[in-house]
Parts: sequence; structure tokens; C-alpha cells
Amino acid sequence: MKNITCGILVVILITLSTQLSVAQGADSLKFLDPSSVYLPKRGKLLEIGIGTTYALSMTGLYSLWYKDYPLGKFHFFDDNDEWLQMDKAGHFGSSYYLGKWGIDLFRWTGMKRKKAIIMGGSVGFAFLTTIEILDGFSEQWGFSTGDMIANTTGSLMAISQELLWNDQRIKVRFSYHPTSYPSYRPDLLGSSSVENLFKDYNGQTYWLSANVKSFLHQNTTFPAWLNFSVGYGAEGMTGARRNNGEVKNGILIERYRQFYIAPDIDLTKINTRSRALKTIFGAIGFIKFPAPAIEFKDSGKTKLHWIYF
Repeated sequence: MKNITCGILVVILITLSTQLSVAQGADSLKFLDPSSVYLPKRGKLLEIGIGTTYALSMTGLYSLWYKDYPLGKFHFFDDNDEWLQMDKAGHFGSSYYLGKWGIDLFRWTGMKRKKAIIMGGSVGFAFLTTIEILDGFSEQWGFSTGDMIANTTGSLMAISQELLWNDQRIKVRFSYHPTSYPSYRPDLLGSSSVENLFKDYNGQTYWLSANVKSFLHQNTTFPAWLNFSVGYGAEGMTGARRNNGEVKNGILIERYRQFYIAPDIDLTKINTRSRALKTIFGAIGFIKFPAPAIEFKDSGKTKLHWIYF
């Protein structure tokens, strides 16, 4: 499966946030506050924003991925053993965060709570399902049931937490660091820094970041901004299913999984009166804060990172 999920997330977040923030000029930050009653004008603006974003993202994806490959009959493709399941983590994370942001957007209109959660939380599922259908008609790829399971799980995680706690106590986070692996397969892992960010799974890590205070007694003095996180990554991958005998420093490159534990900082839990900071903290909330981390490799080896990102 092509490495697109993080790119989709960034495109949609930037497009929607830009459309909303310019809507009221100097009053845009106040305009972003959710309404306690349904406002038809906001509902219409949201429809236009989502519709425009959907059209732009699908057009862009077609130009980037599909136009150079022939279309055919709808078919399935089993890619569950590719990239040590890093692509599935990407689908899960993208669907979750699109759902979380969708909930915020539908609540912003003043829509009733449960309806806003269900409809908003399904945004990611809807976007990514369309992509899977396009894959199903492309002879280069195919409809992946594994991707759909990951998409569904991510959306359900956003919806269920909101219904249960009216909050996202456990958030999905993303981090990335450059690696040397794209030099072996620039056609597959990217030939520029921007392409590497989206295509090089070796440098990506997906996290579940839990807000500790939200699970403790109400009167606890535990810092509201301090989270505990667990992460998943993989390295040594120069191909989807297997490597082609590439050598690094005279040693054959081996593929392996990585598991992490690390503290995290939830910037949205930091008290500030600044609307601008609140907006910025919310917009970058999907990024894992750089921090010390312990890495556990599937070979049984462990490694301490003083700062990992």
C-alpha cells in the first residue's frame, strides 16, 4: 500500500483550518470557539469546507498516484505483511485524527452532542474508504481489508472515547526522524525531505499517548500536561515485503520492529489565555513531543534515547 496517510492528514488539516480561520478576518480566533446552539451559517460553511477539501484531496491523489497507472475491474489485494504493518499504523492514526478533528468541527457548528460525535468521528473513515475504493480499481494496488480494519478502528477510537468520557484521554501521536534508507530506494522511500516524511516508514513512529491525570482522582496534583506514551516503529525496510540484499557498513540490512515507552507533553492541557496559542496547540496536537525514550527491539535488545523524535 502506498505511503499516503500522513499526507492526507496534513492536507485536510491545513485546508480546513485555513478556510475557517480566514472566515472572519481579525475575529477568526474567536470565531473558532464552538457554539452552544446550532448555527446554520456555520453548518453551511462546514459543508463547503469539507466538500472543497474532499474534492481537492481526491483530485490531488489522482494526479499524484493514479493517473500514471491503468484502471481495471474492482479487486482485492492482501498487503497485511507489508512494511511490518507500519502502513496499517498510519491508516489507524490518520483515521483517528481526522475523526477527532471532525468531531471538533461538527461541535463548532452547535450540532447536538451525539450527532456531532458520530458524524464528525466518521470523517476519517469516509475519506479513507474512498481511497480504498480507488485502490480497488487501480491495477497497481487493490482494495485492502487490512487497511479498512485499521481505518475503522481509528474512527471508533475517536468516537468511543468522546461518547464515554466526552474527551480524548488517549490520543494518537506521530513523530518522524530522517534515516539513510531512502538512499537505497529513492523511488520507493522518497527522493526529497518532503517525500521522505510521507514515504519512509523507517523514520516514522506512531504513539498512543495517555493523559495520566484524567484517569486519577479529581483532586490529584499530577500535572495535567504530562502524558505517558507507548510507540511502535520499524526499521531496516528497503522494500514492502522484503529487502533486496542491501548492505549498510558492510552488514546486510535486517528488518525489525521497535516498541517504545516515553513521557509526552500534551500542549492542549497547558493553561493559557492566549487564543492564538490554544489554536496552535490544537493544530499541532498530533505531533509527539520530543522526549527521552526506551526502545525495545523485537530481537530482545533495548536502547535508551536521551531525546527521541
